Amino acid sequence: MAKDPYKLLNVPKTANDTEIQKAYRLLAKKYHPDVNKDKPQMAEKFKEISAAYSLLSDKEMRRNYDKGQIDGSGQQKSPFGHGRSGYSSGFSSMGGQDDMANMFSSLFGMNMSNMRGGMQQRYQPPQKGADLRYKINISFIDALKGGSKKLSSGLIVKIPKGVENGQVLRVKNKGKPGVNGGPSGDVKVEISVASHKNLKRNGKKLLLNLPISLEEALFGCKISLSLPSGEVEFKIPEGSNTGQKMRLNGKGVNGGDLIITLKITLSDEEINDLKKWSGLKNNLDYKYRKGLI
Repeated sequence: MAKDPYKLLNVPKTANDTEIQKAYRLLAKKYHPDVNKDKPQMAEKFKEISAAYSLLSDKEMRRNYDKGQIDGSGQQKSPFGHGRSGYSSGFSSMGGQDDMANMFSSLFGMNMSNMRGGMQQRYQPPQKGADLRYKINISFIDALKGGSKKLSSGLIVKIPKGVENGQVLRVKNKGKPGVNGGPSGDVKVEISVASHKNLKRNGKKLLLNLPISLEEALFGCKISLSLPSGEVEFKIPEGSNTGQKMRLNGKGVNGGDLIITLKITLSDEEINDLKKWSGLKNNLDYKYRKGLI
């Protein structure tokens, strides 16, 4: 004789859907075979409470049971009083099956199959979803200043100030969905920074090749520049030469230093004037090379 589903779940007949589901969750955790591997007798109890929940979670089946039209196994009672008619309602078609599948997915991470005659389940642990990988190109200046970039997927990635070439940025939980309740994967973005004709970097040091005129090198001057770190002002000393270096503290990358290398640049007109002024000739034995080796 089929057992009373209310008694199996230990709930009154007046219990609402939430109370029935809560009672079933507690019992399912207690009697599930995966947590009672050394007690095979628990499997039968688990099947009974699962079948009871299947019946009571289906509104039509519950109503028919309360009216005495079906028994606790979901089979229709004979109108002639001879027990079961042989007609089976078939739990596999009941609306409560989907609820049970969702519930077990959250409780145990299981794939549910074949609800008729009990449930067959296979435990699958939660798994993190796959990562998605992208590669984006940004300018040298954008790498210093930071900003944002929209990926082909539509996701907007924040670019931190001072990001380096080859650096991989990670956006958590924006990859492919997880399996069996596991977290989503991540989005990983590799940064490719374009080169700059006058700027380079060495860690936090920003290296600048600064063209200056012959007049600026001879007499000195004050120079203002707009850099990604902001406006800077500095003096070129009188009598400066190509290759001479200057350091500006805190004006590099993220608080690093700016290293300026001077480079005297001459126009064609200046070169011709110098030739006339110095009277230089080809193959002149230049005095500063004497004793070089």
